[in-house]
Amino acid sequence: MTPEPKPHPGEPYFESIGDRLGRAYLRYDFTKGSDHEVGFLTELLGPGAGKRLLDVGCGPGRHAVPLARAGWAVTGIDVSQAFLDIAAEDARRAGIGMSLFQVDARQMPFDDEFDAVISICQGGFGLMGRDDDLVLRRIAEATTRGGRVVLTAFSAYNSAREQTDANLDADSGVVHEQTTIRDPEGAEHTVDLWTGVYTPRELRLMSLGVGLVPEDIWSVGPGDFGRRAPDVDHPEFMLVARKPT
Repeated sequence: MTPEPKPHPGEPYFESIGDRLGRAYLRYDFTKGSDHEVGFLTELLGPGAGKRLLDVGCGPGRHAVPLARAGWAVTGIDVSQAFLDIAAEDARRAGIGMSLFQVDARQMPFDDEFDAVISICQGGFGLMGRDDDLVLRRIAEATTRGGRVVLTAFSAYNSAREQTDANLDADSGVVHEQTTIRDPEGAEHTVDLWTGVYTPRELRLMSLGVGLVPEDIWSVGPGDFGRRAPDVDHPEFMLVARKPT
């Protein structure tokens, strides 16, 4: 049954969800393709070799930790302290160092600091409704000149076709849905989710609007990154953009 639509709260609502999920987040199927995703990102971005990378919405570090192991000097930000604690613990176990900060992506203080910025699986971009453009602006500001930005966003085409149990606001481009999550102890909780959905044209225009040059947009899915032309069959688009020199 489709829930009654609710407006986006205007705040980083995922903080409480992440804190409640903790390591249980890593039980979800969409997190099982991390090795493939990191391999694709490594091939796309090239060797880290001490270059700086920012992971916006790093969650429990499923991309940040292996990228740091691959040589990138990684900084991760997230609104969930529970997620950041997991990332820090896993980094210590791996014997690597990372910088981790709890911060709203709209308020990131970075300026021309990172050779690459990623936001994968709606880590930061895609969760803030009408403020997604502000998140992208902060991402652009954080990127060095000549640096690259890689993010994924839900496909508006696929969402309209497949998410029949959710409310798609065609005006705002935000999907509202209710789902049940389980915490690490197995207790169930009903939560509200709001996710922005996009077309390739929108992503290109948004990029240009914040001073980025869009290079590629591909159709992808969790654990299924690839250089395929945009289509309506895959749940996400991957945007690859560069900050001009």
